[in-house]
Amino acid sequence: MAFDYIKSLHIIFIVTWFAGLFYIVRLFIYQTEAMERPEGEIKILKPQLDLMAKRLWMGITWPSAILTLLFGFWTLYYRWGFLQMGFMQAKLAFVFFLYIYHLKCHFIYKELQSGITKWTSNQLRLWNEGATVLLFAIVFLIVLKNLVDMAWGLAGLILLSAALMFGIWAYKKVRERN
Repeated sequence: MAFDYIKSLHIIFIVTWFAGLFYIVRLFIYQTEAMERPEGEIKILKPQLDLMAKRLWMGITWPSAILTLLFGFWTLYYRWGFLQMGFMQAKLAFVFFLYIYHLKCHFIYKELQSGITKWTSNQLRLWNEGATVLLFAIVFLIVLKNLVDMAWGLAGLILLSAALMFGIWAYKKVRERN
């Protein structure tokens, strides 16, 4: 019975972590675009966007990432044999990449909080899809529990990535026309 509570908490913190990852990069886009505005607008927008990013990143996203890891290890404690299975090893590899993605977002966060913009808003839109791709890979692996179906999932993931990139490109073209 304890396992079900621990697994539930793991899933809840995964959801809040991903919510934070999805929204923080959206705030990065707003912060980057705000820095291109006239000086008067920057003075209004930057402090507000910085505050929103700080509250989201430090108050929700980081704690959720840490609690996801904690409850994930605790869940594995009850299902230790899963570590011998290929699907779990692949899933954990994607989770590792998700934490790398999270750390890169932290570096972007720190730069933007300091007023440094190294990424364009279009680059950040592409970056934002990284969490989506990792989410699909992780969910398919944990639900399907085998690597053969994962091959089909990877094919779908590649198609999803191509569709997302096309959508971002099309959105950029629409924005440029308007």
